[in-house]
Amino acid sequence: MSEEILAFLGGGSMATSLIAGLIDDGWDPERISVAEPDRRQQEHLSDRWGVHVTHDNNEVAQRGTTVVLCVKPQIMATVVRGVASTLGARHPQPLVVSIAAGVREPDIRRWLNYDAAVVRAMPNTPALVRSGAAALYANAFVSEVQRNRAESILRAVGITLWFEDEDLLDAVTALSGSGPAYLFLWMELMASTGERLGLSREAANLLTLQTAFGAAKMALESSESPSMLRSRVTSAGGTTEQALKVLQQADLERIFYEALNRARERAVELGRLYGGK
Repeated sequence: MSEEILAFLGGGSMATSLIAGLIDDGWDPERISVAEPDRRQQEHLSDRWGVHVTHDNNEVAQRGTTVVLCVKPQIMATVVRGVASTLGARHPQPLVVSIAAGVREPDIRRWLNYDAAVVRAMPNTPALVRSGAAALYANAFVSEVQRNRAESILRAVGITLWFEDEDLLDAVTALSGSGPAYLFLWMELMASTGERLGLSREAANLLTLQTAFGAAKMALESSESPSMLRSRVTSAGGTTEQALKVLQQADLERIFYEALNRARERAVELGRLYGGK
C-alpha cells in the first residue's frame, strides 16, 4: 500500500473519517489527495491532516491509483461524468470506490464509459470513531489486488464484509447504514423515560449511554447470540421480564421489519432515481 495514491472526490464527514483512520494506520498524508469545493473544509483537511487539497476533481482523479467517490447520490452522475475522460485515459486505469447509498455499479460504469474496476462500499457513521461497519461489492473487473486495496481503506475505520450480490447492499443500508439512527432513537427514548421516572437528565443520559455501550460490548465479546444473552438477563417474574412483555405485546418485531424494509425500499428508489441520469 506504500506506493498507492488515494484520491477522494468529496471531503465531507465520511471522507474525513477514512482519511483520519488511514493516517493513523500509517498512510503517508502526501499520498492522499482530496477534491473539495468548500474553502473552509479544504483548510481543515490541509491543516489537520496535511493532505493535498484542491477544488479540481480532475486534478485529483489524475493522481489516484484508487479514486474514492464520497459525494451525495444526487450529484454522483455529474461528478463521475466530469472525471470519466480523465480516468478512462489513464493506464493503468484506477480502482473506483463508491460510498454513495443506492447508486448502482452498472450506472457508475456507464457514466465512466469504460469497463472500470468498481467497488461499492456501504459504511456507516461510527466510522467517525473508527468503529464502523462497511459492506463491499466488487464488479467483475476488480482484481484481487484491488479488492484487498478497497478492503484496507474501509478496514481503517471498522470491520468489513464482502457481498457477491449487489442487491444485498440495499439491505445493508437499511440495517447498518441507517442503524445508528435507530439506536440513537432507542437511547433517546430510554433517557427521556428515565427522566419521567424521576431521574435527573444527566443521570438518565449517562446510565443510558453506558448501558448501551456495555450491552454492545457484551454481545461483541460473547460467543452467544443476542437472543441467548437476553434470556440470561431475564429472570422469571422479575423486572426485566415485565418490561419485555410490554415491548413484545407491542409487536416490536413487526415494527422493526416494517421500518428496515422501508429503508431498504428507499435505497432501491434512490438507485432508480439517481442511476437513470
